[in-house]
Amino acid sequence: MEERVDSDRCILIVDDDRLVRERISSIMGSYDYSPIGVGDAEAALEAARSQDFDAFFVDIKLPGIDGFELLGRLQELRPSRPVVIITSSGNLDSAVMAIRAGAFDFLAKPVLPEALILCLDRIFQMKALDEENQQLRQESKTTSRMGHLIGASQAMRSIFSLVRRVSNSTSTVLITGESGTGKEVVARALHDQGVRAARPFIPINCAAIPDGLLESELFGHLKGSFSGAVENREGLFLAGNRGTVFLDEIGEMDEQMQTKLLRFLQEREVRPIGSSQTEKVDVRIIAATNRELSQEIREGRFRQDLYYRLNVIPIGIPPLRERTDDIEPLANHFMERHGGGGRQLDGSALKVLGSQPWTGNARELENVIERSLTLCDAEILTEEDLALEEKPLELETEQTEDFDQMLSSAARTLTPLRDLESRYIDVVLESVDGNKARAAKILGVDRTTLYRRKDGS
Repeated sequence: MEERVDSDRCILIVDDDRLVRERISSIMGSYDYSPIGVGDAEAALEAARSQDFDAFFVDIKLPGIDGFELLGRLQELRPSRPVVIITSSGNLDSAVMAIRAGAFDFLAKPVLPEALILCLDRIFQMKALDEENQQLRQESKTTSRMGHLIGASQAMRSIFSLVRRVSNSTSTVLITGESGTGKEVVARALHDQGVRAARPFIPINCAAIPDGLLESELFGHLKGSFSGAVENREGLFLAGNRGTVFLDEIGEMDEQMQTKLLRFLQEREVRPIGSSQTEKVDVRIIAATNRELSQEIREGRFRQDLYYRLNVIPIGIPPLRERTDDIEPLANHFMERHGGGGRQLDGSALKVLGSQPWTGNARELENVIERSLTLCDAEILTEEDLALEEKPLELETEQTEDFDQMLSSAARTLTPLRDLESRYIDVVLESVDGNKARAAKILGVDRTTLYRRKDGS
């Protein structure tokens, strides 16, 4: 075994080919990693027992104990340390099996420097996140706000902590979550908390711009480069130099633009449409999507290599229904935003808000609060004051038949309208299990009117 190295960036390379070990070690060393190489599994296990490596790079084909068995033993010995499988390009099926067995990633021979360093970057980003999560458990549990980023749940406190840690980084961030969860709010927090805060934050919705125009928006164009290009235009990447560009709905980008974005992320150069000149830019990219990109990759709609370029720092935002602790602080924030300063939600209102499915997430909650403030003048809003969207009720078959018979009988006997109204109120009350507040909303009257009409007064 090569000499022991004391370092917090120490990697063990396990390959029986000395030239492969030396090449990988050389690449790692040039990026300030500290590699150690061994030629078989027994030496690897001995090294792993005596030293805590940050990661293991293991060839599948080894003399004696093969890479698959070594993978399992290393996971038992150092369960928190990632294992990357090295395989020949013609043996990718084995690599996939290794991933399923718990390997962090795989690299095909000959190992390309950029693929190796990208893999290491991901490993140490994850290490940093693990350390941050450990620190988070020791922090105060009262944090609920970072600018416009609101939340009291454990999930949101984790996001606060992550934003603080990576806001000054230049690494690309991929934010995932359902529509309305606040992906752009997180992106803005990343920008505002970092050293780029004084520079531009430029959001662009990739789904809102036709495929043929997105390249021009991002990279710019020269006058006359295509029909309608009546003047030179600076692209958003150049406009965002030293700042942040937020690519929302990245999953909607077509394949051609994905290729061009990948090249930009690799080279950090822009070339406007119609130009032969390129220009270096320093811009941080934050992307977001509500799609499941792993599924998009499997179905051939999203490039896997682009996904890895974007997903250096992943931030997943859970739906609001899974973080009910955030509903009250979010609701109070939206009350302030929409002119309800000093007005409050009482316990019954908060209980109802906490029981809603919130399929539209925080955006839907904001709409409910804004609508409720507009329609109600009370200083303290109760359950009955909430302007929730009522789902249309459908009568049961028996109720429908009974109601049809009632109308038919009323038409034949010329029943007074007051009696007919009272019987219809009974039908509505029965349909909502006697909830008078909801029945009044369906009937379009207040509760006092409902009681009066029900009593025939």
